[in-house]
Amino acid sequence: KKGKKSKEQEAKEEETKWKWWEEEKKDEGVKWKTLEHKGPLFAPLYERLPTSVHFYYDGRHVVLSDGAEEVAGFYARMLDHDYTTRDLFNKNYFRDWRKVMTAEERHLITDLKKCNFKEMFEYFKLKSEERKNMSKEEKQAIKKENEKIQSEYGFCIVDGHKQKIGNFRIEPPGLFRGRGEHPKQGMLKKRVQPEDVTINCSKGPNVPKPPAGHKWKEVRHDNTVTWLASWSENIQGSIKYVMLNAASRLKGEKDWMKYETARKLHKCIDKIRANYREDWKSKEMRIRQRAVALYFIDKLALRAGNEKDEDTADTVGCCSLRYEHVKLHETLEGKECVVELDFLGKDSIRYTNTVAVEKRVFKNLQLFMENKQAGDDLFDRLNVSLTTILNKHLQSLMDGLSAKVFRTYNASRTLQEQLDLLTVEDDPLPAKILAYNRANRQVAILCNHQRAAPKNFDKQMENLQGKIDAKKALVRAAKKELKDAKSDFKAKKSESARTAMNKKKKAYDRLNEQLAKLEMQLTDKDENKEIALGTSKLNYLDPRISIAWCKKWGVPIEKIYNKTQREKFAWAIDMAEADYHF
Repeated sequence: KKGKKSKEQEAKEEETKWKWWEEEKKDEGVKWKTLEHKGPLFAPLYERLPTSVHFYYDGRHVVLSDGAEEVAGFYARMLDHDYTTRDLFNKNYFRDWRKVMTAEERHLITDLKKCNFKEMFEYFKLKSEERKNMSKEEKQAIKKENEKIQSEYGFCIVDGHKQKIGNFRIEPPGLFRGRGEHPKQGMLKKRVQPEDVTINCSKGPNVPKPPAGHKWKEVRHDNTVTWLASWSENIQGSIKYVMLNAASRLKGEKDWMKYETARKLHKCIDKIRANYREDWKSKEMRIRQRAVALYFIDKLALRAGNEKDEDTADTVGCCSLRYEHVKLHETLEGKECVVELDFLGKDSIRYTNTVAVEKRVFKNLQLFMENKQAGDDLFDRLNVSLTTILNKHLQSLMDGLSAKVFRTYNASRTLQEQLDLLTVEDDPLPAKILAYNRANRQVAILCNHQRAAPKNFDKQMENLQGKIDAKKALVRAAKKELKDAKSDFKAKKSESARTAMNKKKKAYDRLNEQLAKLEMQLTDKDENKEIALGTSKLNYLDPRISIAWCKKWGVPIEKIYNKTQREKFAWAIDMAEADYHF
């Protein structure tokens, strides 16, 4: 195919790849010696709608100012979305929209219900259809333009090596959606200007230039951090960063150190567990609370969870659990000392789990919940953030240890143990891949990585089942043909009859293999219906476990990691041997 790289080109690229993991490590805290880049790419300026597209208020055509029209367009695009039916979304939107209106517009437009965005909505829908139906040439032109932008803004030079930037585009303005019932849904995400952005790079003549007529908020030369640019977004007040691509040295080194710290925890986990078990009996209530929280973080791989202000969604982690999130049962379904947890975790994903705990943990929880009601903190005896206290305590037990490390450690240990348990040496390749996905699934369940079942899931299953039924029919036909060929060979004993029989045998075996593969796919798809495997695979699992498993059992690495993921974990692919064990 045109544009496809030859094996020689790929081999040459492989040779010239920067194998940073083979170099000497830099001084502690130093991330780079030289860093040059172009700065971020800002969202394009607003272009007004055609004059034929009208906005109406109370039945009357109103020509909006630039700012008001742009923000009206954000809402118009979402008319067919569930968000615009929500009172809170509409209330937040209308308040922020009025802030960008002229005084005259504010005086006129006082009720969102009297606003008619339908012509705008139809216009955006038409534009969307036009984009979908673009000609091959138009798509090619856009692709070329994007490649040009990528080559200009999408790379930086780190210590003399060209490295890809992960997110060089600054998000355009729009409406904040949030997850679940977020209190700030509908608010206006403002346009980020160069004056909001801090640049980080080397000293010298190659400091990125701001867009014409603008200046940067600040230019720093801090080689102890890995970000290239930063700014504060207006909704949550959080800092956003331009970072390097996942396959870059700076990201790879960070990953490598994360998994090495988790491996280090394995060497002292028994001592740490003995320590917190002893603390369950402490005379100090705050030490007991810290110890029970650590037990949950370790046993259930819960996120620690930081304190938030009142404007963020009501999501919690282990350290911010409240009375209403926990139910205690002396006995339940034949088990003693059972704790029932039910709360909204990160990204408003509900966490529900019913788990048997040790008696002393149960008794402590009873004690923590005495004389409390809904809204009261479960771990209330700590006058500052429990997460901070917990991490300070963990740091004293092991250098570099934090609550986060337990999640990485327990996820990686689970994968290693499950792979050791589920992999069968003589299994065919599809069965080995199913075993891998089942091991990964146990990690995803542990980490509560849920997803909604795909909308067309039933249709996908139906199609796959149809393929299986068709393949079974071919297998039956091939079996009959093989039987006939065997009979023919027995009767004739000729070389041509033997050749014919062997051909039929090969065809039958090949079809059986294909059928087994399809049946494995069906099982895998069904079991993964509401589980997201990708998050743990990319963020919590030491990639060397997966790569060593592939090398040990003869599974092609591309069956487990796609091209982007293989680039991200190039260091692990190069380092991990078949006998690597987490």
